[in-house]
Formats: sequence, C-alpha cells, structure tokens
Amino acid sequence: MPRKRPTSTRCGAVLRWVITSLLFLFFPAFASAQQDQVNEPIIHFVRNPDPAPDFKLTALDGKPLTLTALQGKVVLLNFWATWCGPCRAEIPDLVALQERYKGRLQIIGLNVDDEEADIKQYVEETGINYPVAMTSNDVRIQFGGIPALPTSFVLDTEGRVVQKHVGLWNPAVYETEIRALLGMPIMAKVETFEDKGEVFLSHADRATELPGVDLSKLTPEQKKVALHRFNADTCTCGCKFTLAQCRIWDSACGVSKAATEKIIAEVSSDPKTPLSPAAPNAPAVPMAPVEKPSPSTPSLSSVRPPTPPQP
Repeated sequence: MPRKRPTSTRCGAVLRWVITSLLFLFFPAFASAQQDQVNEPIIHFVRNPDPAPDFKLTALDGKPLTLTALQGKVVLLNFWATWCGPCRAEIPDLVALQERYKGRLQIIGLNVDDEEADIKQYVEETGINYPVAMTSNDVRIQFGGIPALPTSFVLDTEGRVVQKHVGLWNPAVYETEIRALLGMPIMAKVETFEDKGEVFLSHADRATELPGVDLSKLTPEQKKVALHRFNADTCTCGCKFTLAQCRIWDSACGVSKAATEKIIAEVSSDPKTPLSPAAPNAPAVPMAPVEKPSPSTPSLSSVRPPTPPQP
C-alpha cells in the first residue's frame, strides 16, 4: 500500500497555502512585489567607461566650473537651450533632483545657442538651483557633437561617463541611475554594455551593426571589409565624421546612407573579396541578420520612481 503523507506535513502545506492566500488578498502590494520580481526594470551603464573630457567654463554667477572639482559626486551634464521645448519641460524635474540629492549630485546646465542675458533671466524666473554656463563649440565637439536637445551625460563619482540620454526622459530613469551610482537602494537591475559609439562616437569602430545599414547579405569576411571602409571613409555631408560615426550621430543622413549602400554593393560584387567556405556542390546561403545588441538605455516607461526613504 502507498505510504500516507504524515498529518503534520499536510497541515503545514495547508497552513502555508492559507497564509499566502491571505497575503495576496489583504496585501495587494505583496502580489505586486512578486510580479515586480519577474518584470524588474533594468538600467544600463557603460562597461569600462571613459573619463569625461574636462572643461573650464565660467558659470552665469561668475564662478569657475570644472569637472575635476566635482570628483566624488555623481554629475549630470545637461546640454539644453531656452528655445527647446523638451529642455524647458524637464527643468522642474532636474531642479527637484538637485534639491533631493544636494551634496552628492551636481547637475550642470550647458546652454547652447542662447544669449547670456536671456539665460540669466530664464534661470531667475524658473528657479534653477544648479550651475548654468554658456557652452563653447569645443566642449560640444569633445562630447561627440550634440545632434539633438536635450542631451544629458551621466558621470559616476570618478568622473567617468556611464550613460548618455538624448531627448526628454522619464525623471525616474535619472533618479534610479543616480541612486545606483551613489550605492543607494533601487528597484531595478543594473546591466552593463560596451560603448560602440552610442556614448562616444570615437568608439564607432567597435560597432558590428549600424543604424539603417543592412549587412545581412554579406559573408563575415565581406562584412569585415565593409565595416573597415565605413570607419576609414569620411562622410561628405559636412559633419566631418566617418561614415560609421555619421550613421550613429544622424541616422537620417541620406549622404552616409547612400555611401554605405554603395560600399556594400562594391564589396559584395568584388571577386577579390574572400567568400565563406561552403560545402562541395552546396549553394551559397546568405548570412542571417545579426541580432542587434540590447539597447543601451532603458525604456522611458520601464523605470518607476524608487520608493526607499529620501536621503
């Protein structure tokens, strides 16, 4: 005869079931927490990040402004302009973040293409509580050019650029990144990625895929040749970047897109380009598209504001 399950074991299992049911019934937050573990949001930081290019600027209040003086703090460099709608929209959130993490966070507003008198008036009217300075073209170039506003760079406490955000972002993303870099509790998972030009264009030569460029029909050898050409040839659109850098910097550029398509056609038709070995009498099979890497930035709606107590 089959052995009966001990009564104490059955009772224990029933008790655990009852307790769990009551938790889900009377404490919806418990059920939500269980689901959150499955759908845990993710933030991304650069693996082996580069030091941020230092600069020497003068803030609107006349004080010197350098990154070297901010070692030990998390820094958010925000390139913006008063005529930029999304820039204006995020300023209240930046003001709130600066107030909430003052002493450990330093936001710097780097203004682009505005008159200094207009900026001073705007800063006073909006109550901006962080340094604002006029941005020289040299600084913009050092940070890889600023194709869109707002553009923000997140620096860790060692002055290294760990993330770059273009456009208007959910402030919860910034706050979660700030807390993570400060070693504070967050409700998100941290993953790292290799910078392939998404943060600094100088690393575009690491990229194996480029926006709007179809390399799927090339063999591995042909793809290697094409990528070399993309990083060796300069785009003629006026950006002064390589073709690879231009595709990352401005995916809508028709000049770099046409140039990369021409190179792909030349490489694929060049008999001198080595082909992948195929089995005897077997037809050549085109390469399947390479899966794109995970995005370097979290979804705008993927991170909720952290709930731990305010510092």
